[in-house]
Amino acid sequence: MVLHFSWRLGSSYRISNRMKRLKFLNLQVLLAFLGLYGLFITSLVTVAVWKNPIHRAVLLMAWGLILFWCILGGLISMLLRHRIRVFVNKIPLGWRFKFVLFCTLMALLEEAVTVTMTNCAPLFGVKVGQAYITASANYLDVVCLHSVVVFVAMFVCWAWMLGRRNFKPLQVMLLFGLTGTLAEMSFTGLQALAQVGFWVFVYGLMVYLPAFCIPQDRHAKPVRWWNWPIALILPFVFVIPVACLIHWIHPVKIHFPPITGG
Repeated sequence: MVLHFSWRLGSSYRISNRMKRLKFLNLQVLLAFLGLYGLFITSLVTVAVWKNPIHRAVLLMAWGLILFWCILGGLISMLLRHRIRVFVNKIPLGWRFKFVLFCTLMALLEEAVTVTMTNCAPLFGVKVGQAYITASANYLDVVCLHSVVVFVAMFVCWAWMLGRRNFKPLQVMLLFGLTGTLAEMSFTGLQALAQVGFWVFVYGLMVYLPAFCIPQDRHAKPVRWWNWPIALILPFVFVIPVACLIHWIHPVKIHFPPITGG
């Protein structure tokens, strides 16, 4: 009886581990598919608009973001994640505070790339303001009055959720990437949905490393299916008061004229 009971316990443990590995691999496959899909769609659009100098410049800026943030930034995040976690864990601050600060730093780095791409318009054959991927060519204006200042509220929301539910880093990356896709739809409509693979990596990499660095023994409850849609939408609730305040202080949505044909 003792041996039989021990065998059953061992079998249950192995099955549980296999299920966890399967879920992890499935999420990796999904993210890989989204990444390849994003590259395919961006390539397709690039070919379609290549003869239009302004739209071509916008796509080349997007390729710059893909190269420097999604690919290079993603590789650095994956290769150095364990070393970075050791370093972050030594910082004598609460993990929630460190998570928000780290996410904010990542968002600032991402916007440094996008603003640089916008200011590189002359290298792509057009004037600054004819083609762009940010609301302004001024970095401080972008991060303080348009993007990162709003993202911080989302990061606070995720810090709160991670204290209650045991979301894994790749799950956080996927969910925040989908939230970012919904946010982009407010600017470009359904076009952003078609570019979901691109946006999942642009936004998701802001939170992947910070989520990887939070303590695993924080006594968070397991994630249930209904936590996923809540985690997708709840960040917008946190954003509302910040967005209203920013709009009151700085009502200009984009500092450039609308992008037109070349």
